[in-house]
Amino acid sequence: MAIDFNEIGKRLKAYRLGRGLTTDEIAERLGISRAAVYRIEGGEVVKTETLERLAAVLETSVASLLGTGVEYYSSSISYFERMRQIEEQSDHVIAHFPPLSYLLTSDEYPIFLKKTLVEALPLYVKDRKKAELEIDTIISILDERKEARRRRGLSVVNLVNVPEIERWLKLGVVGRFDLPANELNKRRMAACAEIEHLIHLIGREPMGVQIGLIEETLPNLTFQIFGSSERTWLGLSPFRLGGELPNIRIGVAMLTADEEPVRMYGQLANELWLRARKGTEAVSLLRDVLDRSGVAKTRVRKAS
Repeated sequence: MAIDFNEIGKRLKAYRLGRGLTTDEIAERLGISRAAVYRIEGGEVVKTETLERLAAVLETSVASLLGTGVEYYSSSISYFERMRQIEEQSDHVIAHFPPLSYLLTSDEYPIFLKKTLVEALPLYVKDRKKAELEIDTIISILDERKEARRRRGLSVVNLVNVPEIERWLKLGVVGRFDLPANELNKRRMAACAEIEHLIHLIGREPMGVQIGLIEETLPNLTFQIFGSSERTWLGLSPFRLGGELPNIRIGVAMLTADEEPVRMYGQLANELWLRARKGTEAVSLLRDVLDRSGVAKTRVRKAS
């Protein structure tokens, strides 16, 4: 298999961001110029010796940098950046990312998302400022993905899990459970606003966006299938932005273009899509879910 140096450069950038390193810091540790690091990330041919040293600095393997087999990411920043890169080359994406894909969220959602991710920071994290900067990086990458989808007209099929939505509406957009009652009400209304936005999307049927509601319980593991004329990628991840509670710190995500897992998850996605509620049925189901939650009525009373 021919080595794709352009892809190596992209993986290098993803791993570098995940380690929180600048190009200057990489250059200093390798004893090369910053311009050389930029050239490598830009797809220039790189020596095997340099790859080995890069892998050591980035705490990964040469195989992962080369993309032979499976790419593993213990950093959510690295994984989301790699997703962004692959989406830029994709024609269509199939996504199950509970409670719902960030690509479907409103423009107001990032404000609440940051609050939840900060709230979810464990006590052992002493450098809170650094942790918040990492959260800002994640949200910036997610916003780039959303903007790129709009710009490119990327076709996105989203599988949305109804039990996850119901739980989200009960808990609210929260990062922990000990929030004051008035704040908890605000977060439940924020979740309600996102579901109302989802209903609007389904009803409007924007070009390139297909949404199917799944009523059965699905695994917590998220998956995305990125398809293009050249290659299809599968991403599996423990990282979550919401639902019960967010997780952007613990776990190992993976990306692969191997035929068997891509085929198996493609078959799973197809089966789920065939069983999914769509169109007016989906809108009716989500409105019933909102009514059961009682949050929508609270929003109406506050608005009046």
